[in-house]
Amino acid sequence: MKDRFFEIYKSNITREGADRLLEWLDRSDFFTAPASTKYHSACEGGLLAHSLAVYDRLIANLSIFTLNTAIPNDKIQESIAIVALLHDICKVNFYKIEMRNVKDAEGKWNREPFYTIDDQLPYGHGEKSQYIISSFMKLNREETMAIRWHMGEEQGYPGLSSKAFRKYPLALMLHVSDLQAAFIDEEGEQK
Repeated sequence: MKDRFFEIYKSNITREGADRLLEWLDRSDFFTAPASTKYHSACEGGLLAHSLAVYDRLIANLSIFTLNTAIPNDKIQESIAIVALLHDICKVNFYKIEMRNVKDAEGKWNREPFYTIDDQLPYGHGEKSQYIISSFMKLNREETMAIRWHMGEEQGYPGLSSKAFRKYPLALMLHVSDLQAAFIDEEGEQK
């Protein structure tokens, strides 16, 4: 999966700073981190798997629906790769493993590892991803909106996500693709 991520990233994302961001990702836990503590892709490598699943869903969705966007045609593949592969970059160095006691089928207690959150940069979800990416390379407005709104969370501002989805179709398509990947493609304890 890591090789596929590198291939997609390097063949599509060419703007200034992209190489430094990829080096940073390679030094981080991005390729081994879970995507969540107990929901979708809550396993080693889950964040990588989820990012690739969102990319695949976004490509598939865009083969069906026309994206009416201000992004120039020669830059759309780059924008798709950026938002899909990096929308959850906020989860880098975000989880840690702790131990807990769990009873097995015979009633015997065993110590088992589990993921917990260790948020060193409490800055929201989409906002944090934007912030991290922007410290390496510039995002255009549609990429910024797509990453910010990919969860659809409004945090006290009702109606803003709907406005963003109407104005920036890439934001809506990323949101839908993220939901499809998490709830259809990926296994987790929610099932």
